[in-house]
Order: sequence, then C-alpha cells, then structure tokens
Amino acid sequence: MAKRKVKKAARQENVRLAIIGGSGLYTMPGLTAAREVRVKTPFGAPSDAIVIGSLEGQRVAFLARHGRGHRMTPSEINYRANIYALKQLGVERIISVSAVGSLKEELPPMEFLIPDQFYDRTKGRASTFFGGGVVAHVTFDKPACPHLSGLLAEACDRANVKVHRGGIYVCIEGPQFSTLAEAHVHRQLRFDVIGMTNGTEAKLAREAEICFATLAMITDYDCWHPQHDSVTVTEIISNLNRNAEQAHSVIRETVRGIPTERACKCGAALATAIVTDRSLIPASARKRLAIILKKYL
Repeated sequence: MAKRKVKKAARQENVRLAIIGGSGLYTMPGLTAAREVRVKTPFGAPSDAIVIGSLEGQRVAFLARHGRGHRMTPSEINYRANIYALKQLGVERIISVSAVGSLKEELPPMEFLIPDQFYDRTKGRASTFFGGGVVAHVTFDKPACPHLSGLLAEACDRANVKVHRGGIYVCIEGPQFSTLAEAHVHRQLRFDVIGMTNGTEAKLAREAEICFATLAMITDYDCWHPQHDSVTVTEIISNLNRNAEQAHSVIRETVRGIPTERACKCGAALATAIVTDRSLIPASARKRLAIILKKYL
C-alpha cells in the first residue's frame, strides 16, 4: 500500500461518523479517497493520525485506539485527545470496536455483543473534560446511545452475524487480565463481558455530545471457564483475525443505513449539565473547551 500523505487537520472536516478500532483492528478496509490528518487538541495528541475517507457513500473517520502496531496500553491511551480530536473534525457518532472476554456461558467466543451498560473499575484515568474552572455533570444512566446501538444491532442481522443485544461491559484498568477471584466476582455481579477501554470512551463521548455505541467482539471466556485455558493474547488475536471480516461487514452495513439526522438526546447532553456560573468560567477553560462549550457560552 502506498504511503499516504499526512496533513494537519482543519478545525472542521464535516465528518459525522467515526470508527475507533481496538486490538486487531488497526485499519478500515474499503475506505476510498483516504487521507491521514494530524489533529492537535488542548489535551495532547490522539493515539495516531486519523484516517478520513469515504465508506458506503459516507465520509468516515477511523482512529486506531492503541496506535497502529499496538503501542499503547489501555491506561496509556489519551482518551480525552482521541474524543476531542474527533469532535473537532465534526464527528457526531462513534462506533467503537473492541475485543472483550465473556463472563457468561451463553456468550461464547466468536459472537458479538452490543452493550447498553458500562461498569467502570478503572482507577486513575482522566475521564472528564471538565475541571479547571468549569464543572458539568452529564446524565449517564444510559451510557450507550440507544439509537446508534439499535442501528448497529440491525446491521449485524443484515450481515448475518450472531449478535446479543444489551449487556453490561465491565471496564478494568489492565493491562493485566483478571485474576480468577476477580472473574468470579464479576460473574456474581452479573456482568456480561469484560474489557479495558470502552467505559472511559463512553463517558467522554457523552460530555462531547457524541453518540457512542460499542461493537464488542467476544474473543475468550476470561479465565473462569473450567473447560477453557486462561486467556492469552495469542488466543485473542487469533479470534479477532477470524472475526475481522465480520466486523468490517457490520460496520459497512451500519454506515450504509445510518440516517443523516440523529434521533436521540446525545447532542444536547450538556444543555442542563453545566453548573458553573457562566460569568465565572475563566478564559483558559473557555479556550480549552471551545469545541464542546461554544453553543452554551
């Protein structure tokens, strides 16, 4: 493949849909007229250059969550820069593709799940854009966009991919996999799948008023299943490679059927969330969060 020229991104690229690829998904086949852009944010650099192109007649942005070549642990990812960079490009919807472990017998490897809930067990990540003079508390009882999640599930059906609708994704710090004791506790708490990234992304996407949905690719049974060995990276990557074409098919189907207008409340998440007296928000905070706050200031 010829090396693409990398350009500095303009503030707005009018790209409304983004795909964040996780472990094993570092590119998006089928993108045409693709080019790479580097986006600067007040929170630093995103994980990698963002690839912008056309997919099924729609302008789409693709970002490799861990960087191409998988250079960053889940805790090293600059989630704020990733989401803010996509917001700067004009993104209104994010499809996040992730490898997950199953915590239930009826959720076997090689099938997909679209979670509607997240449980955050991370410890030290920056998971909000706010602070530094401005406070906001977004509603987060339904962390995944129900409309976008529904479109994703329908796309799985059209692509003949086995999908489970709804479920709880427990997000752990990593990079270590769970201990057996932790896996049993997660099962007792009735969590469905386990991962290391999407809980943080969902929080920031909501603050940025971006719709967020996860396509969770089940790769293993974590470490709890008596008939399966402990989870290994080799197993995960092997199953991801086997499922990669299915994931690409689902994404193409989703993009093909996605409407222009959003039918959800995600785009107004901050309407009643900002607590700080507008007159007291410092200039530095206004500048730092300009892309997110501009319609409310």
